Amino acid sequence: MSTPYPFTAIVGQDDLRLGLLLNAVSPAVGGVLVRGEKGTAKSTAVRALAALMPEVRVVPGCRFSCAPDAPDPACPDGPHPSGTGVARPARTVELPVGASEDRLVGALDIERALAEGVKSFEPGLLAEAHRGILYVDEVNLLHDHLVDLLLDAAAMGASYVEREGVSVRHAARFLLVGTMNPEEGELRPQLLDRFGLTVEVAASRDTDLRVEVVRRRLAYDDDPAGFAARWADEEAALRERITAARALLPEVRLGDRALRQIAATCAAFEVDGMRADIVMARTATALAAWAGRTDVLAEDVRQAALLALPHRRRRNPFDAPGLDEDKLDDTLEENGGGDDDPEPDGPGGGGRPPRGDGPDTPPEPGAGADDTPGAAGDGPSEPAPSLPGQGGEQAPARAGEPFRTKALSVPGLGEGAAGRRSRARSAQGRTTGDRRPRGGLTALHLAATVRAAAPHQRARGRSGPGLVVRRDDLRQAVREGREGNLVLFVVDASGSMAARQRMGAVKGAALSLLLDAYQRRDKVGLIAFRGRGAELVLPPTSSVDAAAARLELLATGGRSPVAAGLLKAHEVLRVERLRDPSRRPLLVVLTDGRATGGPEPLALAARAARLHAAAGTASVVVDCEAGPVRLGLAGVLANELGGTAVTLDELRADTVAGLVKDVTNTLRRAA
Repeated sequence: MSTPYPFTAIVGQDDLRLGLLLNAVSPAVGGVLVRGEKGTAKSTAVRALAALMPEVRVVPGCRFSCAPDAPDPACPDGPHPSGTGVARPARTVELPVGASEDRLVGALDIERALAEGVKSFEPGLLAEAHRGILYVDEVNLLHDHLVDLLLDAAAMGASYVEREGVSVRHAARFLLVGTMNPEEGELRPQLLDRFGLTVEVAASRDTDLRVEVVRRRLAYDDDPAGFAARWADEEAALRERITAARALLPEVRLGDRALRQIAATCAAFEVDGMRADIVMARTATALAAWAGRTDVLAEDVRQAALLALPHRRRRNPFDAPGLDEDKLDDTLEENGGGDDDPEPDGPGGGGRPPRGDGPDTPPEPGAGADDTPGAAGDGPSEPAPSLPGQGGEQAPARAGEPFRTKALSVPGLGEGAAGRRSRARSAQGRTTGDRRPRGGLTALHLAATVRAAAPHQRARGRSGPGLVVRRDDLRQAVREGREGNLVLFVVDASGSMAARQRMGAVKGAALSLLLDAYQRRDKVGLIAFRGRGAELVLPPTSSVDAAAARLELLATGGRSPVAAGLLKAHEVLRVERLRDPSRRPLLVVLTDGRATGGPEPLALAARAARLHAAAGTASVVVDCEAGPVRLGLAGVLANELGGTAVTLDELRADTVAGLVKDVTNTLRRAA
């Protein structure tokens, strides 16, 4: 077993360490979601925390880690006699992004259940993580149904596996830690709400701190055991403090004033539901225990709000997380807070964790000790993209208000990643047929299995009631659900779009489509064309936030090289098909179709469009033409693409619904 990096040797990252330690003190807080750029000690801190967790006593031979003094009465390995048990370290179980549902919750041997009548269950990662830490790196990249199962188990403290009438339940209480890079996509708001706390981490830009991060990391890589030994005293002290805080936790009193502050804060920030109030109460209590106090102070409530509310106040996917701290202070002051609270007298005053830094370490927060410190990703804060051949550039137009768009989908039946846009074969969804298993049987089609076995009963010696089922009779259920697609936006940013002051409306339409892509779990990419060329403004990504930010910065001006935009899109899609052949693309072109620049621009655009039609790419042209004189060139482009054309008005779902209603009413009156 490799020596983990010491938790106390991590430089800075106070909020990250505090969030993890509070969950170690009180697992009822509900876990922590760590958001931040790559190389900021997210993974290192989580793995290092396991070494600080107190040992757990388990029933010998129990695969579900039952406590000997209070075994789970429904444990599949039970019943367990009362006993002393054996001690073992708390586990850190990592859930890979590509894990299957069977690997997460466990698997029933359906073949043995049918053929032998034996209920055989193989535990999954949820059982392995019971009474330990379940770590999900890149939790935002997990399939939705896996995240649902994971967070349901975290909320209920148990995992339920039910398939074809066979049911297994086992305890699954663990410290849930998820890490994610927001550039790679967000979690849905209802899933964000299931994490107790959230912390934002970033690499320090302070030179001295970055030097210290590198120095410690190199020392650890050269001699992990020796480096860990130098921090052994600090690790032992922190481990003892966690144990003491756990013992003190039941004695902490949450007074009426603190409860009013918690309720008022959640109401002031318009947080939905009551989970935030409960998490804040548990967090404030854990903060008091961590500081060695038995009373919850206003500062505990304030710190709890900073950890428990930022990810819950997002009203739409393009809102930045965070809290207005001035508003928070005013709310606490109005509801009983103030300077008359006694100063905290426990260790670490104010509930902050010990830094664990050496005496010569700079005191300010810094980067973590994982990966390459301070490596910033391609976030949405970069300058506006520049295109070749810009001319007559105008300032970026502000996007109009987003609206609910009509449903756009890729025709046919795909097999891509789970999502909500186009029809696809999937492990989830309604059953549409059956087939012979290819490998292990995961979803039994019971009726088809019975039909396959029934004709052979006499030959198998069965003459009375019952059914003899053999392996060849088993049938796998074929299910149909929805997939996420790659939605590639090709935006006309030429002067013809800006001259009619339509770019704001076009950006509003694109923003609305991006919001729709976020809700349907798509990947998105953004190409802009103007002047003499086209540029891939945002390579295909799961971060719709990044696409929205790049769209907002998009400037306009110059000619309209439609062919260049379509050719760039063709190249991007060719590469993406090689990377992920199962994810089907949807090309969305926002233009008035007025190709200009170069010889025969309309003919060039038509030839480029036919390349997409030959590749079978599903496409939609959003016709942005306006004014009394309309040439209809966007419709012509859509025909060459083999797709459809919609106007900006037709893109609105409420407009489509209104047209359908008007037609229905007309038919009723005629009848």
